[in-house]
Amino acid sequence: MIKELIVVEGKNDAHAVRQALGKVDVLWTDGYGLTKKKLDYIAEMADRQGVIVFTDPDTVGEQIRNRIRAYVPKAKHTYLTRKIATKDGDIGVENAALQEIRRAFAHIQQEQEIPTDSEKFTIEDLFVTGLAGTENASEYRVAIGRKLGIGDTNAKQFLHRLNRFGISREVFLQAVEEVQHGKRS
Repeated sequence: MIKELIVVEGKNDAHAVRQALGKVDVLWTDGYGLTKKKLDYIAEMADRQGVIVFTDPDTVGEQIRNRIRAYVPKAKHTYLTRKIATKDGDIGVENAALQEIRRAFAHIQQEQEIPTDSEKFTIEDLFVTGLAGTENASEYRVAIGRKLGIGDTNAKQFLHRLNRFGISREVFLQAVEEVQHGKRS
C-alpha cells in the first residue's frame, strides 16, 4: 500500500487515482493554481510521509511538476505516457485506464545525485541505441520510457531523466533489449 501523499492536478485525477489504488492520500493542485500554501503543505508532507508527484503528461503538468521539484526536491515522481492518458483529444491522468495508473505506481522514481561524467548518459548513448537520430526514435523512446517509468519525452528530456533518476546502464540496456525483442511490461 502506498503511504506517501500523491499530488495530482485536479479532482478528477484524484478520483481516478483512488479508484486505481484504493484508500490513498491525494492532494490536487487545482491545475496551475498551485499556491504557496499548498507547496508548503507538500514540503511538510514530504518530510512526514513522502510525496509522489503524478501530473498530466502535458506542458502544464510538466510545469507543475517542475514547480514542485524546485520547492520539494525530495519528492518522488511517476509518469503516464501521452497516449495512455489521452481520450477524445483530452490529455489527463483521469483518462488513463485503472491498470495503467497502477502500472505507473509500480515505477516510482526518486531523483538522485547527478552521476559523474564517466557514469552519465550522453546523447551518444541515445544515438547508439536508436533513441535519437532515427526514423522511429520517438516511438522507441516512448516504449523504453514506459518500461523505465520515466514517461515519454523528446531526446533531450529523456537523457535528462535518465541521469536525474539515476537509471543504471544495466537497467537501461536491459530495457532497450526487451523493447528491441518485443517484450512488454
